[in-house]
Amino acid sequence: MTAPQRLTDRKREAIIQAAIAEFRANGFDITSMDKIAATAGVSKRTVYNHFPSKEELFAEILNQLWARVTAEQETSYHHDQPLREQMRLMLKAKLQMLGDDNFLDLARVAIAATIHSPERAQNMVARMGAREEGLTVWIRAAQADGRLKQVAPEFAAQQIQGMLKSFAFWPQISMGLPALSEEMQNTVVESALDMFLACYQC
Repeated sequence: MTAPQRLTDRKREAIIQAAIAEFRANGFDITSMDKIAATAGVSKRTVYNHFPSKEELFAEILNQLWARVTAEQETSYHHDQPLREQMRLMLKAKLQMLGDDNFLDLARVAIAATIHSPERAQNMVARMGAREEGLTVWIRAAQADGRLKQVAPEFAAQQIQGMLKSFAFWPQISMGLPALSEEMQNTVVESALDMFLACYQC
């Protein structure tokens, strides 16, 4: 990669980080491209060269949020390994992501903006729904292998992830609580596994 390309990438990342900070501090509607440019230390023209509108810049933030959400969801199902061990790895990875400061920043921006604009929320949900999470795929494979009961995989995946988020996402987002300790993460994961497997394992 050439030096100018690296500089362009650095400026783009600076713009995204500045936008996250401004959106968090002031909300979507009040935040201006001028202020984002100033915070990023670049010209307004540079901002518009990367992102033609504030909406497109916000969409890029949502894309990064979704990329972080799905990055850990690539675990393949293994028919010769215990279900609990396979699920434990996926849930621990999920908790790590939920405790990431950058992820929480992006989530706060997305949630605050979508509350004030239902159509924006609908677009985000539609974009997310177009890509199926790895846990859903894993559950479907375990069902096909006869090891989990037949229930809608999307429902079961949302159910167990909801158990995690009630401890390791919503309290941090809504009340500013600290991330879970490693001991508490283990407690939450094992409890969620107990309930999930008691309900769905064949």
